[in-house]
Amino acid sequence: MNPAHAHVVPRDWFARAGEAMRRHRRAILALQWIVVVFYLALLTVPAFLPLPQGGATIVTSLTLFAQFAFWGIWWPFVMLSMMLVGRVWCGVLCPEGALTEWASRRGLGRAIPRWMRWSGWPFVAFVSTTVYGQLVSVYEYPKAALLVLGGSTLAALLVGFAYGRGTRVWCRHLCPANGVFALLSRIAPLHFALDEQAWKRHAGRAPSVDCAPLVDLRHLPSAGPCHACGRCSGHRGAIHLAARSPSREILAATPKDVTNAEALLLVFGVLGLALGAFQWTVSPWFVAARQRAAEWLVEREWYGMLQDNAPWWLLTHYPEANDVFTWLDGALIAGYLGASAVIIGGIAWCSLAAAARLVRDPRIAWRVLALCLVPLAGASVFIGLSMLTLAQLRAEGVVFAWVPAARAAFLTLGVAWTLWLGTRRLLEARVPLARRLASIACYCAPAALVATLWCLPWRVW
Repeated sequence: MNPAHAHVVPRDWFARAGEAMRRHRRAILALQWIVVVFYLALLTVPAFLPLPQGGATIVTSLTLFAQFAFWGIWWPFVMLSMMLVGRVWCGVLCPEGALTEWASRRGLGRAIPRWMRWSGWPFVAFVSTTVYGQLVSVYEYPKAALLVLGGSTLAALLVGFAYGRGTRVWCRHLCPANGVFALLSRIAPLHFALDEQAWKRHAGRAPSVDCAPLVDLRHLPSAGPCHACGRCSGHRGAIHLAARSPSREILAATPKDVTNAEALLLVFGVLGLALGAFQWTVSPWFVAARQRAAEWLVEREWYGMLQDNAPWWLLTHYPEANDVFTWLDGALIAGYLGASAVIIGGIAWCSLAAAARLVRDPRIAWRVLALCLVPLAGASVFIGLSMLTLAQLRAEGVVFAWVPAARAAFLTLGVAWTLWLGTRRLLEARVPLARRLASIACYCAPAALVATLWCLPWRVW
């Protein structure tokens, strides 16, 4: 039996917790709507308030409180939760998931169109949202947050109303975070596991399961698409919440368990683009490029790109806060993010492809090796998002002396885990030892590159 389908004892503590989630579905629904109310309030109200004045704090300003709630707590710890408990956030707390499912139960119920099923949408949605969010400074301003997060929520409602019947078509196919969540949850030590033998032994008909993310419960090799809502717990006596080794799913993965779209999102999106988004504001390379570009334009008297007349919904434009982007700024930000994605992702992809080619094992395609980078990607994303948390706390006068050591340890854990996973997979290949060692050396390049790029703002810049 595939290790990812290991037998689960229904009477253990985790299985009972999963059963409790199924039995107390109404309590989960109530919790979801409480989250929806707070989410909509924190998203909309600050957008219509004046920007905080000097001396405002998280305690005295609703705008700063909402900013800290969204970018200091919500996003970094949602990402961390994916790596710890799987997609429980999606199934139990996510306001967009609750709203799109609610709309779907009252909507048109149309069939999901073929174009929406394209596997590349998670990559496109992630890239588009990330780049646009940087251009409008979504982390700093409530109007930008309303535009980006609120626009996503409105799209979720419209898609839910149009397609499916009581399902989460938006979450399954179009949510900008879906692809990242699906990748990070693969290393979660908790998941809803399928016992295929118990499924086959079950006699008679079983009540159908209302699976909102449209997961095929007969085949559940991955925690990636499962929203961990608990509705299927105990189904046919074969599905239960269970603990597992965090490395089990990745070590058991075959080429058919990971698509090219998922691997490209991980390599070019989560490792490449996201790292550029976290670092461009502190990068001396960006500052130098901006200075040289501005000088080049001035020498030729081309002043159009130096204008700062873009609307706030296209480029950051808040004169009252002395924060205005020129057209040149917008072009350079997009270019810096694109260069980060191409350079970091390209090096990673070439390294993985070279490692796979050296071993020439059909079980170890480049996308399988890409999956081994998930711990590194998770560590990088959490560190990057937690920088926002720390910056907001520092503005409040709260500084933790242990933070540098903690983030260095977290990055070291991600790098070490990633190297161990890839080495384990490559040593499985039945080729001469020299080829295996060469493939391991190639595989190590992405981890070394990402670790070095994180050390730059900590030690060099």
